[in-house]
Amino acid sequence: MKIRPLYDRVLVKRIEADLVTSGGIIIPESAKEKPQQGIIVAAGPGKRDDAGAFIALDVKKGDKVLFGKYAGSEIKIDGVEHTILKEDEILGVLS
Repeated sequence: MKIRPLYDRVLVKRIEADLVTSGGIIIPESAKEKPQQGIIVAAGPGKRDDAGAFIALDVKKGDKVLFGKYAGSEIKIDGVEHTILKEDEILGVLS
């Protein structure tokens, strides 16, 4: 299935956190938190200003981003969980 986000929304695939900490402690499934990092899979064209022209997004497909734990709406596409966020819910871009 193909999906194209509208306006200033982006489609993000969450990056799963490691199951083992750097100290060697194994984290069980029940104690894992939702990852707050993801890769942008698709992005909309941007917001419209008062004149009706599009204002482009600061992020693009392939960017690795940080976002809030409960930000956006979760959806499933072809059996894979994704999150749809507005651009202003993105906290930062990782380089």
